[in-house]
Amino acid sequence: MLDFAIFAVTFLLALVAAVLYLYPASRQAAGIPGITPTEEKDGNLPDIVKSGSLHEFLVNLHEGYGPVVSFWFGRRLVVSLGTVDALKQHINPNKTSDPFETMLKSLLRYQSDGGNVNENHMRKKLYESGVTNSLQSNFALLLKLSEELLDKWLSYPDSQHVPLCQHMLGFAMKSVTQMVMGSTFEDDQEVIHFQKNHGTVWSEIGKGFLDGSLDKSITRKKQYEDALMQLEYILKKIIKERKGRNFSQHIFIDSLVQGNLNDQQILEDSMIFSLASCIITAKLCTWAICFLTTSEEVQKKLYEEIDQVLGKDPITPEKIEQLRYCRQVLCETVRTAKLTPVSARLQDIEGKVDKFIIPRETLVLYALGVVLQDPSTWPLPHKFDPDRFDDESVMKTFSLLGFSGTQECPELRFAYMVTTVLLSVLRETEHERGRGRERGRHRIGNRLQAPSRQPRARRGARTQGP
Repeated sequence: MLDFAIFAVTFLLALVAAVLYLYPASRQAAGIPGITPTEEKDGNLPDIVKSGSLHEFLVNLHEGYGPVVSFWFGRRLVVSLGTVDALKQHINPNKTSDPFETMLKSLLRYQSDGGNVNENHMRKKLYESGVTNSLQSNFALLLKLSEELLDKWLSYPDSQHVPLCQHMLGFAMKSVTQMVMGSTFEDDQEVIHFQKNHGTVWSEIGKGFLDGSLDKSITRKKQYEDALMQLEYILKKIIKERKGRNFSQHIFIDSLVQGNLNDQQILEDSMIFSLASCIITAKLCTWAICFLTTSEEVQKKLYEEIDQVLGKDPITPEKIEQLRYCRQVLCETVRTAKLTPVSARLQDIEGKVDKFIIPRETLVLYALGVVLQDPSTWPLPHKFDPDRFDDESVMKTFSLLGFSGTQECPELRFAYMVTTVLLSVLRETEHERGRGRERGRHRIGNRLQAPSRQPRARRGARTQGP
């Protein structure tokens, strides 16, 4: 089974490992403030491990050396940017391909990328339309899965705690697999099988490639390769089945097939979306519910908006656009939980941020977790306050960071939609079922608490891990 703590570490390490895997190192420190390597071979990796995570390491580094800092990852110079102003200076002249997609493709050892600019732009549009079309075609399914989850929660005795991470991961897996790959995954056993393989692949993507331990363990390497092969097998099978045929249910793969991509490109894009969306959706749903259970005022305001917009009707794609406060809640969830603490870019050409020169082929980290809790940008940064996103300038800053607007990644857009539908269904609780809405909310809310680290049912309670 999967563990959210592993996800967080794996994702951060994988971002770094991807660029290390693809490009040669630079030894030029360029006079950027920071720390020297602790070890010749590992650079500052021991310092990162000692800090507990890359995010905590970057927090301490930026506190000590300022908005533009440097350190060493192995023999490679790494520059980290930790303020909105520094990111603005770097993003504008250095727009490159999606770092998340590049990272996953390199670590999965996919090599089909490399078309010209027009081809890559067309492929990105197909990818985005695949998300849009699959959500629209399967909206009723998403409602159904949300209702099933609510019914499950309401069937529990008052004394039983909800294993929130496990349920949200299962909910995300069901949503993603059916919207990407279709009716095959109406069978729960198929979803469980997918989840097992997904967990094996994801847990090795960063950890195993980064420290070389995967290649050193014959058993682990075989498990990883078998899991990846099984994931690819089911995708190839569905791609073959969907070619040249029309189905009432439009899935993500259909958009790629209709876009005349070759089979390998369809496989890669489907794999990337499946792997990433499951994790991002599960984490957003988990943290949104946790924050709502600890903020009665926000919860009340959210459900008042949902009631006003929807009335007694179920949610629709058109109505979602009217749920402005709900979107603010989700944006604040992403910010407060630091859903994506780090992003990465490769410096294509020599660049400059403030007075510092960044050499060509330097790995540049966007310390998003640092930026998202910078008090100069976000007053009371550790407070969960969706009202801060009432300010248009705040939304523009959020868009600049890649969490909204035109810079928003398709996987996050998918997660926003799924989480909105789930929250709209949870608002029904027992009112529409004839047993009193407030009592239903109270029963569910009492079982879902946000602990200091990993979201799960109440602190200290017996829970099942994801």
